Amino acid sequence: MTTPSLNSSVARAFSRHRYNLLDLVLLGAAVATFFLADLYLALATAVLIMVVFALSLDIAQGYGGIETLGHAAFFGTGAYAAGLYAMHVSPEPISGLFVGMAAAAVVGLLSGLAVLRTAGLTQIMLTLVCATLLLELANVAKPLTMGDDGLTGYSVAPVLGLFQFDIEGRTAYWYALAVLVLVYAFCKFLVSSPLGLTAQGVRENPTRMALLGVPVRRRLLTLYAISAALGGAAGALSAQVNNIVGLDSLGFTMSANVLVMLALGGTGRLYGAFLGAIVFMLLADRAAALDPTNWLAALGVLLIVVVRFAPTGLSGCLARWTSREGTQ
Repeated sequence: MTTPSLNSSVARAFSRHRYNLLDLVLLGAAVATFFLADLYLALATAVLIMVVFALSLDIAQGYGGIETLGHAAFFGTGAYAAGLYAMHVSPEPISGLFVGMAAAAVVGLLSGLAVLRTAGLTQIMLTLVCATLLLELANVAKPLTMGDDGLTGYSVAPVLGLFQFDIEGRTAYWYALAVLVLVYAFCKFLVSSPLGLTAQGVRENPTRMALLGVPVRRRLLTLYAISAALGGAAGALSAQVNNIVGLDSLGFTMSANVLVMLALGGTGRLYGAFLGAIVFMLLADRAAALDPTNWLAALGVLLIVVVRFAPTGLSGCLARWTSREGTQ
């Protein structure tokens, strides 16, 4: 039986941004997955990549209150940038990862100048327009991106010059896990930094923050660019691990999927990105295996149930439950 003190610790973990036992549990589960589920490393690697992507969205939406339905713009930009870098400049993966992040950050800065001038439905539609424009650009630029055939024909060098990407996906898994750990550590720092705290204040009451002298638009633009860079990291990882970049990396489905992941896990809590991505990816994989035609129905039912009975997501539900148990 779970002790009240442990429940209280878990509850505090969902509401605070310090390292705690829950972080160690997540890391231990990731390491155990490598040894206990070696036949599913490709799926596990995809889950890690989507956790990075969900974290990037949570920074913009959960902490900055920036409504977006086009976050795939940054995932796809990072993927194409990393793929083109590997093909034409260097196959070295770590520099390719930073190239993908830089390219996505530039897209975030440029699009943010327009997106952050609006709010509500207009803001949502502008983010969708940005992603759609990039999708069409990638489609028509066939000499560069290979269009709907997908960007292929590039190779990725061993990580740090030592660890060759293998067919079993072992190196890819550890590489993705290492990137996730670094991204998560950065997000932990960011949300507790002055930038992250003022962004949360802007999310709650932008007028009051402006009256306090906070440069609201500049702070949100910085946060949006950082979120874009992290989304680009997820895209670059996907390009390097899979050795292909398709138009779907910029598509609406990619944006919608990560939004559903965050809705399932809960926004404004970094753990929500983990819970949402894991549940979404595993359920999608099992549902598609059982019923390739109607597998989306299972995700739809789960989303309806979570929104109806746990509007703050799975992480919010767990935080409330552990807090209640800890006070008994």
